[in-house]
Amino acid sequence: MAGNAASVLDPGPGICTIGDLATEFTLSPRAIRFYEDAGLLNPARAGTTRIYTYRDRARLKLILRGKRLGFSLAAIKTFVDLYDADRTQQRQLAATLDGVRNRIAELEQQLADLTLTLAELRDIETEIIAFRQAAGHPPLLTRASAGTRSGKDVEP
Repeated sequence: MAGNAASVLDPGPGICTIGDLATEFTLSPRAIRFYEDAGLLNPARAGTTRIYTYRDRARLKLILRGKRLGFSLAAIKTFVDLYDADRTQQRQLAATLDGVRNRIAELEQQLADLTLTLAELRDIETEIIAFRQAAGHPPLLTRASAGTRSGKDVEP
């Protein structure tokens, strides 16, 4: 038994504990347990200690990349589960390509919406500044002097 306890405390090359994985990826152990609860990770166990392998590390890397790119956990789960189910990776690649194309379309729509919204807000800003100037009001502070990034006028 003592040999087993020692191997859990020092799992060996390529194997790590939840604390090691959390440190490596700058996550909390709670976040990693959340991914387990969502079915995205399934580490081996030695008693109550979770033991993570290279495979778990790779899956966590894919999970975090998927999150950073804006994919839902359900979509990420589909991508990583297909890797396990299809060793040729053809289904995984096709599903990932489809997901990537859909995400690109979503982001392009959001960009178009933001561009339109920004243009409308800039028009309103210009109208207000022109109205104030026509009414003889003093110029407003610029955003730059008020601590913002553009040089347009803003209220003091």
